[in-house]
Amino acid sequence: MNGLSDVRLTLSSSELNGSARQPVAALVPPREVLTHRWKLFMRRLVTRRALLELSDAQLRDIGLTQDQARREASLPFWKL
Repeated sequence: MNGLSDVRLTLSSSELNGSARQPVAALVPPREVLTHRWKLFMRRLVTRRALLELSDAQLRDIGLTQDQARREASLPFWKL
């Protein structure tokens, strides 16, 4: 495995399952919530761009086609 063979490994399982919207505890300061959300957005942006760099063989390894990778990469960073 060369680090790019499975881009989805860099996403947390909650993102892949679509359950990333977990209730935020009332004790967490708003600044920390925003920092966490920004990091999540940046991770999505980076991993979606990485999909465009993968070869056909690497995409097959993760079960995606070129069209699926392009469609995923074109999503805005705030969408799951």
